[in-house]
Amino acid sequence: MAGDLEFERPLTEIRAEIERLRKQRGGSQDMSALWTITELEQQLDEKTRETFAALTPWQRVQLARHPKRPRFLDFARVLFSDFVELHGDRRFGDDPALLGGLARFGEHSVVVLGQQKGRNARENVERNFGMPRPEGYRKALRLMKMAEKFGLPVMSFIDSGGASPALADEERGQAWSIAENLYEMSQLRVPILVTIIGEGCSGGALGIAVGDRVVMLEYSTYSVASPESCASIVWKDSAYAPDAAAAMRVTAPSLLELGLVDRIVDEPLGGAHCDAQRAAELLAVTLGEELAILTKIGEDVDDLLDSRYQRYRHMSRFIEVPA
Repeated sequence: MAGDLEFERPLTEIRAEIERLRKQRGGSQDMSALWTITELEQQLDEKTRETFAALTPWQRVQLARHPKRPRFLDFARVLFSDFVELHGDRRFGDDPALLGGLARFGEHSVVVLGQQKGRNARENVERNFGMPRPEGYRKALRLMKMAEKFGLPVMSFIDSGGASPALADEERGQAWSIAENLYEMSQLRVPILVTIIGEGCSGGALGIAVGDRVVMLEYSTYSVASPESCASIVWKDSAYAPDAAAAMRVTAPSLLELGLVDRIVDEPLGGAHCDAQRAAELLAVTLGEELAILTKIGEDVDDLLDSRYQRYRHMSRFIEVPA
């Protein structure tokens, strides 16, 4: 089916056969068809578990970019109530690739930030393919400063292949706006909870990702650059992207092992795109637990800032090679 990844096609064929048999059976009491459907469902479950247990880093990158994967707004509809989007950076304009506003998360009033990709060609053009512009990062900073003023936690959601590289955006201060966010977030006097829901690439992700806790969905990715960019630099050929994905250790399990993220959120069997509602519900449980921890730490702002500083100060992994 359109939009399916190559390794998903055998699973899609089984699903299609199950759906065909269900329609053919209708409301009849044909037990033979029912048994066949049951056997196919068991086969689908076993095949899915087998396939997803053996995913390569590159296949996980493909899942993070899956065209059917839930976007920020899909999660927001389940996670938050009373979400009020706020617009503009008060300097140039609004950026539809980076959204933000006020919302309720359970019993907490929060400021929410999220990078939004499109679902089709028209939406992707409108959202600049999820690549924020300088005004997006300045809007995010404006909202974070508002959160600090009113003592509200910040919840940030990452899903971007990178910041916009357009000349006009560079001229309007793309690098400066990202750098300013990194500096300001490092000392923001309220808790910051970051969630990587899809791709998290380069400064495009980091511009709203300096947090006290960083959680990742199971099949999301987080890296200093896209695998294609890395392959173009190292091997001079983007076709080596699968090798780059493995070498860069962009997947959630690798990043958890390295201590760059704090927690992995399980996705429904087959990935978040197979059951977006369930994926959001699983995420809601984790975010509730994490926000409760951060809210307690945040009762003493000095402890919060020191903990944040120590978190990034000790992010390193190196190997000493004899001379």
